[in-house]
Amino acid sequence: MEYTKKNYKKAPLKAVHFRVLFAIILGQIACGYALGISGTGLTQAQHYITINDFWVGLIGAGSLLGLMGSALMGRIADQFGRRRMLLVDMYLFAVFSLLQLVTTNLFLLFILRLLIGLMIAIDYTVGNSLLVEWLPAKESGKQQSQLIIYWTVGFILSYIAGIMISGFGSHNWQVILASSAVPGLIAGIFRSVSKLPASPSWLASQGENKKAQKLIQKHIGKRWGLPLRLLKAKPVDNISWTILFSKKYRCRTLVGGLFYACQAFAFFGISIFLPILLKSMHMGDSNLSGIIYNGCMMVGVLIGAWIFKRISRRAFLIGTFFLSALSLIGMIIGPQSSFGFQIGIFALFSIILSSGLTLDYPYPTELFDIKVRATGVGTCITISRIGAASGTFLLPVLTNIGGAHLAMLVCTIVLIIGGLICLLWAPETSPRFVKSK
Repeated sequence: MEYTKKNYKKAPLKAVHFRVLFAIILGQIACGYALGISGTGLTQAQHYITINDFWVGLIGAGSLLGLMGSALMGRIADQFGRRRMLLVDMYLFAVFSLLQLVTTNLFLLFILRLLIGLMIAIDYTVGNSLLVEWLPAKESGKQQSQLIIYWTVGFILSYIAGIMISGFGSHNWQVILASSAVPGLIAGIFRSVSKLPASPSWLASQGENKKAQKLIQKHIGKRWGLPLRLLKAKPVDNISWTILFSKKYRCRTLVGGLFYACQAFAFFGISIFLPILLKSMHMGDSNLSGIIYNGCMMVGVLIGAWIFKRISRRAFLIGTFFLSALSLIGMIIGPQSSFGFQIGIFALFSIILSSGLTLDYPYPTELFDIKVRATGVGTCITISRIGAASGTFLLPVLTNIGGAHLAMLVCTIVLIIGGLICLLWAPETSPRFVKSK
């Protein structure tokens, strides 16, 4: 009998799509907030407890090191599904955030930041997979590229909250760190109330075609179903990480991880410890300079979301790396006594680098097919967190050794390396530009 169902990935937007999208958006806000709040909290902690540059960098990098568990989280999601993990991770995220209130032990704080990072890893990896497996194909790339806008909202809110939270005396820095529990709880409660659906594509990959078809028809309509390629596909065997380094996926895995690592080194190193960097740069009112920087970050991701739909992924990647490096070089060699020049170039750097962040979600996802997607994306995020954690750990150390210029010089070198990696090996994944070849 002829199969009459239309591919559910071509369906118009329905309530289920918005429900899944909003659940992931709330998680992105919580993740951005938790990663951003560590710099402000730890900068204040230095006034109340004995904490050297090593521990400031290590605890600040803790969440990013936890994100290195993304490969493991992706592998679990490819084996056991997406929904259950996303229903519990934000509640655990909130608990770990609140526990920062009850300890000043540096090692325990590092462990809590590590665990928070592991929960963020679930949202980054599993949430992204669920989103792309539900959204219509024509909406997927666009909505993924816009996720960074909401992440940036969370990141900027953390900077504002860090400035505004006061009145708790010697515990103020702990309250700042623990405040990430609020967006985490909001995300967790919404996911529970909205009853997140499982992924039809993942169910089909496990041979559960009937369950997948019922799920699609329940949420989208009777006319829609799995595409024929998924119906005819054999159930996916247990995926080994080694497949990502086979001839088929090797280049994609390395490019996806290394571009992300080089970008994250500069972004997280500078953004998380912005108060320390601005103080070293003698930029007058560091709060005002920080607000300008963060405001430009939002401008950058909005511009990036607009550019994303208009140029090739490859050109976008290469351009943001080299232009970001060029702006940092301008800061290093430009007139140091001119506040206007320095803050102007720093704002330009923020806009350019943050515009490239719009590629962080869609590009790694587009590099891999359904059978290895969560594992592949998770592995790319794991590789990238080495860069992010290195930048966050090293920035306060480098600034202490050689001032802001040494920190910026190292970031410039890493950005140039990232640009060269993309120039030599980054594949084009934009459907519009791949088809046009």
